[in-house]
Amino acid sequence: MLQHRPHTTVVLAMSADGKIADFRRSPARFGSRVDKAHLEKQIAASDAVLFGAATLGAYGTTLTVSDPTLVQLRAQEGKLPQPVHIVTTHSANLNPEIHFFKQPVRRWLLTTTAGALSWKGRLQTLASTLGTKAQECPPEFEQILVFETPTREIDIPAALKHLATLDITRLVVLGGGELVASLLELDLIDELWLTVCPLILGGNTAPTPVEGKGFLPDLAPKLQLLEVHTVEQEVFLHYRLQRAAD
Repeated sequence: MLQHRPHTTVVLAMSADGKIADFRRSPARFGSRVDKAHLEKQIAASDAVLFGAATLGAYGTTLTVSDPTLVQLRAQEGKLPQPVHIVTTHSANLNPEIHFFKQPVRRWLLTTTAGALSWKGRLQTLASTLGTKAQECPPEFEQILVFETPTREIDIPAALKHLATLDITRLVVLGGGELVASLLELDLIDELWLTVCPLILGGNTAPTPVEGKGFLPDLAPKLQLLEVHTVEQEVFLHYRLQRAAD
């Protein structure tokens, strides 16, 4: 079946008890070098990566493609060294001073009308301060994408369809759990890569790969296990989302 959206893969590392961060929601740095290399490989194979504001806020940065072999492979495929990095947030309340805005990547913002206005207001302030003419987007973002439902939430299906028109055929989702839950509920995920790391975090407030309201067993998304790799103490699980036609 032809999909009028990018092929979408979720890539996450979690503890053995299914947590993607501790109860303080600290940056999850418990994955090994092998897991980081695996994540970089998935990012390098994509045209764009998508993540929520909370994920960005926790780290303050995004993972760039630094492996020369991966950069060369992208060049051979006619791609720029880095995929587009897209932050999705309803309010767009982001700190412009974090290191993410200094990284050598193309940054896009997916938000609501209100979120876009807050950043365009910043643009007008900058223009006034610097004595320049305001451009369409502030310097932090190359594009601001606004797709909104009648209830003023982000219209994710419409946004993904738009990305497909921009030659974004492969999209990697890096979290967090609320974003993944929304994508699952809308049946917009094709694959998952989950790295199980050898530690237990616990905590009833610690985030998990899928947050949101949850699914009842008979309505839960079903997975097909494609492959399993074990490297030292970590387990890499690759799943495909099953659909009714499968």
